[in-house]
Amino acid sequence: MNRYVSCGYPLINRNDSVLVIIDMQEKLVPAVAEKELIVENIVRLVKFSRIIGLPVVITEQQKLGETIPDIREGLQNPQPIAKVHFNCFGADAFSEEIRRIGRNILIIAGIEAHICVTQTALHAVSDFTVHVVSDAISSRAPGNYEAALNRMRQCGVCITSTEMVIYELLERAGTEEFKEVLKLVK
Repeated sequence: MNRYVSCGYPLINRNDSVLVIIDMQEKLVPAVAEKELIVENIVRLVKFSRIIGLPVVITEQQKLGETIPDIREGLQNPQPIAKVHFNCFGADAFSEEIRRIGRNILIIAGIEAHICVTQTALHAVSDFTVHVVSDAISSRAPGNYEAALNRMRQCGVCITSTEMVIYELLERAGTEEFKEVLKLVK
């Protein structure tokens, strides 16, 4: 078990983090609550990741279409990992990619909050520090979203927001990165 597990070290670190975007697909996104906000925040996280060089892993549940264009366009040559399991770690390719990247902090965004996001976060929390971005996840029903946040929090997952992630990873103002990122948060 690493020293960061369960928010034992509460600040995220850019050199030890990876952004995981779960199932933001053409057939699923239109069905979730607050889809415009969720897409906007995930696009913001993707653009931010490019600015600071943060690795991004994307999954796609089989038979739900491709990752939506707004997100694909923000990534350079996205290579989504296909899966049939709700827990992303059920896909060998996902586990292998996370292991290959070799980072200890997972920053999770995507859908659905109470299914794939929760199962992935709960599976990972024993081996990683897991931050779920509350304003970059959703479910079809708001009650399921709330239940997911409560369960993940009770099990040691750190619940955060898009701007919290951005500013924690930036660490300071006055840099060229900061100037570039200001365009994303204004």
